Amino acid sequence: MVGNFDGVHVGHAALAERARRSADALGENARLVVLAFDPHPSTALRPEACPPRLSSFAQRRGWFAELGVDEVVRLRPTPVVLSLSPEAFIQWLASEHGMRAIVEGPDFHFGARRAGDVALLTRLGQEQGFGVEIVEPIEVDLSDQSIVRASSSAARWLIEHGRMLDARRILGRPYQLIGEIVQGDRRGRELGFPTANMRAEQLLPADGVYACRAMLDDDREFDAALSIGTNPQFNADGTIGRRAEAYLLDVPRDGDAIEGLREYGWTLRLDVHAWIREQMTFDGVDALVAQIDRDVARVGGLIEDGERAERTLEDAAAARSGGSLG
Repeated sequence: MVGNFDGVHVGHAALAERARRSADALGENARLVVLAFDPHPSTALRPEACPPRLSSFAQRRGWFAELGVDEVVRLRPTPVVLSLSPEAFIQWLASEHGMRAIVEGPDFHFGARRAGDVALLTRLGQEQGFGVEIVEPIEVDLSDQSIVRASSSAARWLIEHGRMLDARRILGRPYQLIGEIVQGDRRGRELGFPTANMRAEQLLPADGVYACRAMLDDDREFDAALSIGTNPQFNADGTIGRRAEAYLLDVPRDGDAIEGLREYGWTLRLDVHAWIREQMTFDGVDALVAQIDRDVARVGGLIEDGERAERTLEDAAAARSGGSLG
């Protein structure tokens, strides 16, 4: 398997499942290897058109491992790699990785200027003696009754519009943000809601407040309310850029820091489950605090609703297919 695989969505999972079966059929010495471009080739070819990240390479490697992949290789978009003709690129794969079979989707393109397609790949496989399997795309039912093809671009659009449950249907899991905790304005603690300010390199969901599950460096987990935006209550002129600030519920504290952690410089992982409300301004601090209280009270229920909806979707998909994607 070769591609970007940003987000490792349910379509990528279907590829991995088929590839795992193919590798097992080839015998015990066959290994399932994924070559994932990182960073995206557009960073070298058209930086202005490069899509925002849904995931880091480490995240993709972990998710693929859960899907039964033996190894995930970072494929850097160097000028040498990007200039290879389709035929030369496949020859490089065969010689570098001992390729005996390849599994891709019908829209797979490869080589310089993306000139290679699955028809050429199939012909090269016949000529060079490696197997080629093409897996049809996975279609996903969204909450508005529309049906879309699972893709990274569809997931990005949904996340950019705050549609986290629908993004979850494409990704097969809640959208996950990872970032370093850095110092902010320290205003949250003045309001009674000390927040962890994340510096994330991934796509931020639409401005608003979200229900999340937070995972700390030491594997402790807590429910969390996540605010994304420019903090219009205290930043009316918009001079402050967009921020991601998480308030962790029921977390033990040691002064200004979370118990057992430094105040700043640690990593927070957030599973973003559901949208709570849009960003807005209030008639004074008391009204803002009262709304934050209501937001926090809703977090746990929205996470449970999202998990229940996901189980319903999984059951429906299994009923249609007669089994699980794995």
